[in-house]
Amino acid sequence: MRRILGRARCPLVAAPAVAVALLAGCGEDEVDTPAACLAPAATYLDALRSAPGQVLLEGSTPISDCLVDDQSPADVSRVGEEMVDAATQLNAAARRDPASDETVQLGYLIGAAQEGASADIHTDLVRRLDAAARFSGDGRPLGAGFERTFGEGYAAGQQSG
Repeated sequence: MRRILGRARCPLVAAPAVAVALLAGCGEDEVDTPAACLAPAATYLDALRSAPGQVLLEGSTPISDCLVDDQSPADVSRVGEEMVDAATQLNAAARRDPASDETVQLGYLIGAAQEGASADIHTDLVRRLDAAARFSGDGRPLGAGFERTFGEGYAAGQQSG
């Protein structure tokens, strides 16, 4: 008889715990990151070739839509890793030629990311992106030519990114 009672108590103890877990999830709106945003850096780089015109990942998703309110930390990390990788590659080209298309693309990426960022969950990512974009190798500013070209892309990214 004792065995039967012991087994019967487990479901009764577990039931309130399951109910609490289910109630804790009620009311929370889980936000999905668009699938296009979870693509590798190469996808971002391909799409950014349209800058300063409108840039759409997989033909339909603006970069700013990749940073959504209430985004899961895993998605912030994954999207951020690909964006930082793209920014790093574009920065290398921009340092070789500050007036290049890659500098415009870099500005667009940063402008679009800042436009879509939520202050609370994307602050670190935006800092990392800015650091990758403005890396100079010797610690000196990248110069007026870079700033002008970067600014062209940045303004476009803020507007349509």
